[in-house]
Amino acid sequence: MPEDRGLDASRPHPARRYNYWLGGKDHFQADRDSAAMIEQFMPTVSVAAREGRRWHGRVVRYLAEAGVRQFLDIGTGLPAPDNTHEVAQAVDPAARVVYVDNDPLVLVHARALLRGTPQGRTAYLDADLRRPDRILHSPEVFGTLDLEQPVALLLVAVMHFILDEDGPYDLVSGLLDQLPVGSYLVVSNATTDFMPPEQLAIIEMANARAERREDRVRLRSRAEVERFFDGLEMVPPGVCSVADWRPTAAERPTPAEICALGGVAKKIGPDRSGPKG
Repeated sequence: MPEDRGLDASRPHPARRYNYWLGGKDHFQADRDSAAMIEQFMPTVSVAAREGRRWHGRVVRYLAEAGVRQFLDIGTGLPAPDNTHEVAQAVDPAARVVYVDNDPLVLVHARALLRGTPQGRTAYLDADLRRPDRILHSPEVFGTLDLEQPVALLLVAVMHFILDEDGPYDLVSGLLDQLPVGSYLVVSNATTDFMPPEQLAIIEMANARAERREDRVRLRSRAEVERFFDGLEMVPPGVCSVADWRPTAAERPTPAEICALGGVAKKIGPDRSGPKG
């Protein structure tokens, strides 16, 4: 979720690069060049992107079938097949979704994210995860979601862009504190687990050379990802490779090909719901 508010086609952008790996059309030459450079040392990165998208769909379907009818999707990225509202409203047309991102290109395409069912509701909020109060006190959230009822908080493929200096654990717990018991937290994060040392060294070097903060990533170990779920009730199988979370296909990529961990957990208390102030 970059801070630069301009739409600069000359510089690569994570959301557009991800869209390219998913086979989308919303990217520029700079994004394709950046993707090609990353693929030189991470040749399965496009496989990882597509598998992460499939995991996102399985998670939303699982939650909808478990009775969740409200979704707060932060860092949603560009529209792609099986957006959150499409999956949730296929289970229950009355499901409600608020998308949150601060990428100007996502804002341009926000209308595609708002084409939900007549029975349900969808909204888009232009805001940054690093300013959670701006999200929770927004008319888009209050006008779409009932914060007295369970909400699924989705942080899919966004936390690795939240650096340690941003206070990632405080951001997540602060958001979750405002949601009622029975809500769910969904997090995926690129991981150092399964990654060979030479690949990790390249990423660390790229981080050190990056001029913009949005060009830096914070890969996390399983223990670091599990920390996001402290005090919550994990949904089996817990934090694992996104390819191994309740898979529907017998054949799937290995954890080393994906290098991404994901998990889902339920808030069981204490209930401190409702935005304060």
